[in-house]
Amino acid sequence: MNYPEPNEQGWERRALEKLAFAALEAQKKQHRWSVFFKALGFAYLMVVLFAVVDWGVSPEHKERHTALVTLNGVIEAKGEANAEHLIAALNAAFDEKNAVGVVLRINSPGGSPVQSGLVNDEIRRLRAKYPEKPLYVVIEDICASGGYFVAAAADKIYVNKASIVGSIGVLMDGFGFTGVMDKVGVERRLLTAGENKGFMDPFSPQVAGQKAHAQALLADIHKQFIDVVRTGRGKRLKETPEMFSGLMWTGAQSVEMGLADDFGSIDSVARDVIQAEKVLDYSVKDNIAERFAKRLGAGAVQGFWKVLSENAAFGGVR
Repeated sequence: MNYPEPNEQGWERRALEKLAFAALEAQKKQHRWSVFFKALGFAYLMVVLFAVVDWGVSPEHKERHTALVTLNGVIEAKGEANAEHLIAALNAAFDEKNAVGVVLRINSPGGSPVQSGLVNDEIRRLRAKYPEKPLYVVIEDICASGGYFVAAAADKIYVNKASIVGSIGVLMDGFGFTGVMDKVGVERRLLTAGENKGFMDPFSPQVAGQKAHAQALLADIHKQFIDVVRTGRGKRLKETPEMFSGLMWTGAQSVEMGLADDFGSIDSVARDVIQAEKVLDYSVKDNIAERFAKRLGAGAVQGFWKVLSENAAFGGVR
């Protein structure tokens, strides 16, 4: 029997050892690079989070200042401009002893009358609780419908000459698909317990009684809106038949009509009216977790049919 020479066995063993060590070293390098890139990605994520998250750091309150609260966008329970956020910000502003006045900046086309009403009620409560601390509204681009519902509670309203102000009215929008369904041969099968449970169903013919009831609802909310404006503006209003018709006016026209008091900006009101030039923002904003929750919440799992039918049937009162 022939056996390999000892030197031949040693050469093969050394070659295998070198290959094994080389593979091990390659794995170590790959692992190090993997750890490096993971750490780099984590650091990048931390930088992004630090940049976008509202960490709730309180501003410096030690000196005399004007408190700013912002109402921006559509007023709705699930939006950033909701009663919960606005009321929390207003309470913080009024509670701070070194905030000698509050400016509510409004840039909103309106929205929910319920959310607007909650904020209006809270402003009136806070003004009564802190009579020495004024609240002024500064309107920027637009303050319409629910936005003006909120503004009417202020001590004074300041506008830009080109601001859009008003829309003191209420609407309920939707769609009717019965004609389309007839053309494509689709039959609506709606079962209800309660003769008006299918109220304003967009896939059924409009019922005169339901339409009249909806109009009565709108008229009642419209009256509430008018009462709020009259209470807030008082004798400053120069009422005309068109004032509560849903029309809008420029800032200059709104001053003439008594819907606003004067022209001004955040800086001019803080400097010249409140006489506390330093402005600190008390606005409450969603943190990143809340934003994701709202975007990926219950609405994301609703069926298309339900979303379509609900939006079409009762697009919301505003």
